Amino acid sequence: MAVASFNEYRTGDELAEALSAIVARQLLAIIEENGFASLALSGGSTPLRFLQKLGEKLGDQKDMLYVAPVDERFVPATHEKSNEKMIRQMLGVSDQAESEFLSLASDGRSAAEVAQAAEQKLIADEELPFDVLTLGMGTDGHTASFFPGSPELDAVMSETAYDLVAAVMAPGAEETQRITMTLPVILSADLLILHIEGAAKYEVYQRAMNGKDAGEMPIRSILHHEDADIHVFYAP
Repeated sequence: MAVASFNEYRTGDELAEALSAIVARQLLAIIEENGFASLALSGGSTPLRFLQKLGEKLGDQKDMLYVAPVDERFVPATHEKSNEKMIRQMLGVSDQAESEFLSLASDGRSAAEVAQAAEQKLIADEELPFDVLTLGMGTDGHTASFFPGSPELDAVMSETAYDLVAAVMAPGAEETQRITMTLPVILSADLLILHIEGAAKYEVYQRAMNGKDAGEMPIRSILHHEDADIHVFYAP
């Protein structure tokens, strides 16, 4: 189905309120039925308001969540640009146990070793598919850590990717070494969301929708995938 819906809001605050309500309702229903739910989140500045509102709506039911970053700069979890640090703070799960938070952060091992350990943990924890997974998008058309020009791009965008979590290089990014979930993990999510804000991101989204080359704009690997079923949330 690729893009299942496009949802536009007047302001970022309205988007954050609506999106957090949708995601919270989905997660709380799953928690009520199964006792727990799983949530994979993207970093950056765009989702800050959404995550804060989501945390408020979930309340103490956050303790019943398994949380994971979709991707991570290969920095320590305490680093100012760590997605894990941002997600923990904004969602209000700073004290979430390691068993309930999938860390992709640098911890003295190589990026490949951290990626392999994270994949093994995902499999052992039986958390796939994620109940909800959110994506962002850069002005270069990247999503997760699928970056144009990355030597690992074809591998992580393959729908038959061998790895679930992979170490990658991000040419042109400030932090070039990263870890990312691969396309099969993203596509398997029960509720898949793309959250974008601002006129520049909308123009990039339109260009991505009007072309097919995923090497040029990796977000196309999802927007045009027949199994994606992605819901886009946008505010100017």
